Amino acid sequence: MNTATHADVSQVRVNGGRLWASLMRLAEIGATPKGGVCRLALTELDRQGRDLVVGWAREAGMTVTVDQIGNVFMRRAGRNNALPPIMTGSHIDTQPTGGKFDGNYGVLAGLEVVRTLNDLGIETEAPIEVAFWTNEEGSRFVPVMMGSGVFANAFSLEHAYAAQDTEGHTVKDELARIGYIGDEVPGQHPVGAYFEAHIEQGPVLEDHGITIGVVEAVLGIRWYDCTVTGMEAHAGPTPMGLRQDALQVATRIMQEVVAVAMDHQPHGRGTVGMVQVHPNSRNVIPGRVKFSMDLRNVSNELLDQMDAEIRAFAAAVAEESGLKVEIEEVSHYPAVPFEAGCVAAVRRATQALGYSHMPCVSGAGHDAVYVARLAPAGMIFVPCKDGISHNEIEDAQPAHLEAGCNVLLHAMLDRAGVV
Repeated sequence: MNTATHADVSQVRVNGGRLWASLMRLAEIGATPKGGVCRLALTELDRQGRDLVVGWAREAGMTVTVDQIGNVFMRRAGRNNALPPIMTGSHIDTQPTGGKFDGNYGVLAGLEVVRTLNDLGIETEAPIEVAFWTNEEGSRFVPVMMGSGVFANAFSLEHAYAAQDTEGHTVKDELARIGYIGDEVPGQHPVGAYFEAHIEQGPVLEDHGITIGVVEAVLGIRWYDCTVTGMEAHAGPTPMGLRQDALQVATRIMQEVVAVAMDHQPHGRGTVGMVQVHPNSRNVIPGRVKFSMDLRNVSNELLDQMDAEIRAFAAAVAEESGLKVEIEEVSHYPAVPFEAGCVAAVRRATQALGYSHMPCVSGAGHDAVYVARLAPAGMIFVPCKDGISHNEIEDAQPAHLEAGCNVLLHAMLDRAGVV
């Protein structure tokens, strides 16, 4: 029964203490000595985490559906259940040295939205759903964001099922072992709109003293392997002017990766994170260097520009030096702009609640990236301490988590409608 009027709804707030307690209880499953969490996808600990969250959902009166890749959808009925649900969620699997909040916050913030609506007897027009997606982290099985990727038909169920961990266990066998292979075909579950609340996993909000990040897009990513081939030679007898030093040419290109990103601010990113030098001997001039290049930006057009600039620079360096330079693109994730209506709903909620906020982009991938292929989607960021994530010391302030959950509540009500 609806006991809150439309006027009252603007005053509704979540129970931040209950949200925090739920996060701390889930963090006990797979807790590490340094205060983090190790709960890898489809392990026994993941099963325990899943069972805990599903149990909480059922206590809140929600019905539970599991699809064939193990994605879990927990539904609170609306007045008109023929409408597609307004969904929120994230993941509960972690990195081997993960934290308490990455992913887990988005799932339990959704559960807290439902608990708050139940407490106040608020009925929505459309159903509300909370999802958690299988193997988002990709730390045990590749590819990353597996459950939402299969859901969005980014890759096939068969491909995901066949993925193996380092011990040869397959996704399909492990899903069966922990009891989370459902009957529903991935992607056939309707979604009216999707919101994902998440810690920022970066330092921008904290650096600006801002509580809420209104996420407008997820950066596109292009990964490359660049190989520079010269000639090994003795470091002593070979004069500087007669060397074919692959490392010196490679370092010029590495520096240009950063320079290109700096030229494409505010959202350009350029990183060299892996370098292999051959023969890697103290007194041998390097004859071959292979290194990674990671370029990111907010639009595919900007990524195209960055790609063209780094390739042109590499070609010029190759011609000048006489060394062979090869660039191979090994992975490409297009930029994802979030749906304007969902972004506006997050912004309206933030403004109505009086929180400081700023537009931002996500430099990391999230399940919302794939869900956005099928339905309107948006994200909400809150700060994390020192921008640290994928680390056992990952931390966030309870007040910020509560604020993000309040924004999530009101953005979802904006789209679901209040009876």
